[in-house]
Amino acid sequence: MTSGAVVGVDIGTSSAKAVLVDLDGRELAHAAIPHEPSRPRPGHVEMDGEVWWGELSRLVADLRRQCDVPVVAVGTSGIGPCALLTDADGAPLRPAILYGVDTRGCASIDGLEAELGAAEILRATGSRLSSQSVGPKLAWVAEHEPATWSRARRLFMPSSWLVWRLTGAYRLDHTSASQATPLYDLRTGGWHERWADRLRGDVALPELGRPGDVAGHVTRAAARQTGLPEGIPVVLGTIDAWAEGASVPTAPGDLALMYGSTLFMISSGPRVLRHPDLWASAGVRPGTYDLTAGTATSGAVTSWLRRLFGGPDFAELVAEAERSPAGSRGLLMLPYFAGERTPLHDPDARGVVAGLTLEHGRGDLYRAALEATAYGVRQNLDLLRQAGAVVERGVAVGGGSQGTLWPQIVSDVTGLPQMLAAGAAGASLGAAHLAAQAVADVDIARWNPLTTRVEPHPGRAGRYDALYADYLDLYTATRRTAHHLAEVQRRSTDAGAPASRP
Repeated sequence: MTSGAVVGVDIGTSSAKAVLVDLDGRELAHAAIPHEPSRPRPGHVEMDGEVWWGELSRLVADLRRQCDVPVVAVGTSGIGPCALLTDADGAPLRPAILYGVDTRGCASIDGLEAELGAAEILRATGSRLSSQSVGPKLAWVAEHEPATWSRARRLFMPSSWLVWRLTGAYRLDHTSASQATPLYDLRTGGWHERWADRLRGDVALPELGRPGDVAGHVTRAAARQTGLPEGIPVVLGTIDAWAEGASVPTAPGDLALMYGSTLFMISSGPRVLRHPDLWASAGVRPGTYDLTAGTATSGAVTSWLRRLFGGPDFAELVAEAERSPAGSRGLLMLPYFAGERTPLHDPDARGVVAGLTLEHGRGDLYRAALEATAYGVRQNLDLLRQAGAVVERGVAVGGGSQGTLWPQIVSDVTGLPQMLAAGAAGASLGAAHLAAQAVADVDIARWNPLTTRVEPHPGRAGRYDALYADYLDLYTATRRTAHHLAEVQRRSTDAGAPASRP
């Protein structure tokens, strides 16, 4: 076996993270840099691509200070699907438009569906157009920023942007491309040439490869800037949720559950499954296809509550939430603080807390936020099964899975047992494992074994069944008001009021 270690770098929504792992899967060092996206107006969520490159260099330097071992390969992952537009030389022309939390492109969806055919889009791509889709984001730039659009020549996501800066290779993995709806045809496994030509303008689309393919090698210039050895392989990574799914061992019947700023779910199998309210994609593993779901918030709401509470330790809030009984003493939350992705596809949905009294405390509110996420998982799980996905067990990963309270609530609400992984590195570990596969024979089950089983508590099922029905009714009952308030928020920003910040 090749000796040395691999680096995995992930650009997340709330931080950039990196791990240094030897080829036996032992973590030698880890590093993180917190960051926040810009929210210049409601529905607009952006990040500066140059920040990602600077963070990679700082993370690698931090890893090397902790453990100076030979680095033999690099893997990258990042939030997505995103749209970072650059000129022909790869210089960013504007901040990257982020994934489904950025909803500016939704105004283009009706026109694109009328032109291309909504049913045909679903057949070809496995997904309908939504705030998640790249095509409407490009249409927004073309309409609202024509000077920028006229100069755009390349399209990147965070993982492919880092590959470009490290190697000069303009490449993207099939999994990420399959989320660039409607540019990719899942049936043929390549760009949908007619639709891509309609939407890309003068932007050249990247060459496609599989996650884990060697995209190129660290150039001399990149080596000087990052401290990585010149000439080592850099592999194609993928979108962070899929990289995180690859950081744990899964089997047929497993649902990968990623507990992060948002919550993402992946069901993988040998054939394409479609549901109009979910997303299909090319799988990370060869010969597989995924049916996926994702909320617009989860950990983002708990972080927001923590800030409102004055910044206590999360452990303190979790302890208080554990003392609140199932059902949060009659509190029910809709967690749509950034709109909602699947299955609602409603960018104008808004957060709601129902049942508040003067008797409730912050532990009740914190538990209600965790339960709201669990209801969202149950709603998506029902649709995954309707579409034909076989889901018998959850495999949890991510920072939110490291305590037992949140996974326990999700299991209690859904009835789904879960296995928790030993490590919480998540997407950066998945990126490192993809890199390791390029230089050695490695097994993720040895790298990050499943160690803890969470079973649904039988005594809570009836209470959560009733509250889940109330959760579904609450959205229907408040939707009209939420949409009106979303419009008020947009008008307030247009009139010059300060935009909300994360």
